[in-house]
Amino acid sequence: MKLDTFFENFGLLADAPNGVQKLREMILQLAVQGKLVPQDPNDQPASVLLEKIRAEKKQLVKENKIKKGKPLPSIDSDDIPYSVPKGWTWASLAEIGQINPRNELDDETEVSFVPMKLVPTVLGDSVESEIRQWGDIKKGFTHFSEGDVALAKITPCFQNRKSAVMRGLKNGFGAGTTELHIFRPINDLIISEHVLLYLKTPKLIREGVSKMTGSAGQKRVPKTYFSETPFPLPPTNEQKRIVVKVDELMTLCDKLETRKKQVSINCIQLNDASIHKLLTASESNKFRKHWQRICDNFDLLYSKPENVNKLRQAILQLAVQGKLVQQDPKDEPASVLLEKIKAEKEQLIKEKKIKQPKLLPPIKSDETPYAIPDGWEWLRLGLLCETITKGSSPKWQGVNYVDSRGGILFITSENVGNYYLKLDKTKYVEEQFNKIEPRSILKKNDILMNIVGASIGRTAIFDLEEVTNINQAVCLIRLLNPNRFFELKYFLYFFNSSVCIGYMFDKQVDNARANLSMTNISQFAIPIPPKNEQKRIVAKIDKLMAFCDELEASLSKSQTDCDRLMEAAVAGIMAA
Repeated sequence: MKLDTFFENFGLLADAPNGVQKLREMILQLAVQGKLVPQDPNDQPASVLLEKIRAEKKQLVKENKIKKGKPLPSIDSDDIPYSVPKGWTWASLAEIGQINPRNELDDETEVSFVPMKLVPTVLGDSVESEIRQWGDIKKGFTHFSEGDVALAKITPCFQNRKSAVMRGLKNGFGAGTTELHIFRPINDLIISEHVLLYLKTPKLIREGVSKMTGSAGQKRVPKTYFSETPFPLPPTNEQKRIVVKVDELMTLCDKLETRKKQVSINCIQLNDASIHKLLTASESNKFRKHWQRICDNFDLLYSKPENVNKLRQAILQLAVQGKLVQQDPKDEPASVLLEKIKAEKEQLIKEKKIKQPKLLPPIKSDETPYAIPDGWEWLRLGLLCETITKGSSPKWQGVNYVDSRGGILFITSENVGNYYLKLDKTKYVEEQFNKIEPRSILKKNDILMNIVGASIGRTAIFDLEEVTNINQAVCLIRLLNPNRFFELKYFLYFFNSSVCIGYMFDKQVDNARANLSMTNISQFAIPIPPKNEQKRIVAKIDKLMAFCDELEASLSKSQTDCDRLMEAAVAGIMAA
């Protein structure tokens, strides 16, 4: 891509993922390579400017106004990273200015004090400061004056591009954090804002990181890298034109970024509104109307991977509302299913295989957030279960952790993810833990739910043959004869739905650290469809979730492809 084509497609390139940020970086790199503005043959060449600077420095040293610096190494051709236009020359910041100079002022003079937190990261942002007396800050801090260029040298401030031209200083002077390198132009022969562009280029940052020295968390860019790295020096007038052009293009980037953000906000709002209308539609004709609207605008509503999760939640919501599949009047209603469950539970109690559960209160009307179809029933979770309990901590029972060869698998909240167990990191405890806590020994098809902390509500099915127990942050939900009465994944999908997650956080015991009691879990109000409809719902959800996975992967690939095209465009322009 040629430079004129780049400018013609500026807005199009900005629409790529992270496109605006890449445009900003490319603008800076083009600027310091002499490709952003045309050269003017009438400009005095940079070689003449360099001789002026050398002569001026020599005179200032003679007048004892600045110190004579150490001899600088010559710039080797192997160190020059790219070619520059005719009229430019290669120098170093130490050659064309002063590095880390000191100020001489009266102690009573009011000046600006700039801590690291006030050094901006964004090009064009002004430097804020605090007012101090010079005598209070002249020792132990970095000195600078009006027009100096500052660069943060410590990680992560350097990587975050904390750098600025020091403008608007009180009485023209200041001091600040010791974690700065300072460049001071010689008698304004160099445009400070142009030097700042160079210091913010991705190439200088990337290579600077590789040069850092020090321990982890305290790494710094060496002074020699800052002062002696080859600097592409344009004629003074071209420096001015470059700064003006960069300002113009960065302003355009700001507008494009604002537009992108607004488009994204509009898309999210439209998505949320469309789903809300779909989920709250009380009549079938309105439901069909809103669903058709989503279908007609699907490419717009789901053009970003991050929106797909909202589609997943909408699918679950529709499922547990009875709106995802059609009802079949031939299905045995859930009320009949409940009678069978009661009968089996009474028999198990009679045979002393399970304990007599506590009586559960009837479900009140304000506990049911929406209407359900005929044949469905709102039921307390405890009515459907053989047991609901939680585990314990090994240290409370005097039990030790062991390696996998000498113990039993011990599942904690870290192992319970959304829908699936996460067993990449596992713990094992001594076998005696099962004798101490037999109630929380897991059986295949038990439902596990996190009930403490940030992971509250994550739910998965235990599908292992291995002997396993759980800790106190995990709840065991064992449905009564699940193969006979239920489609297990229906419960898994319900527990991961926004309806149930909202209920969990509403019923949590302690707002300081979310946790659920066994009583609250047993009192969950769950919409139960006929068993055959449970099967149809699960099959439909499985199919739609697979579609969401494919859609998300496709959108991610599309974004990756866009990124690659953007990188190719950048490479083409830089190589031109």
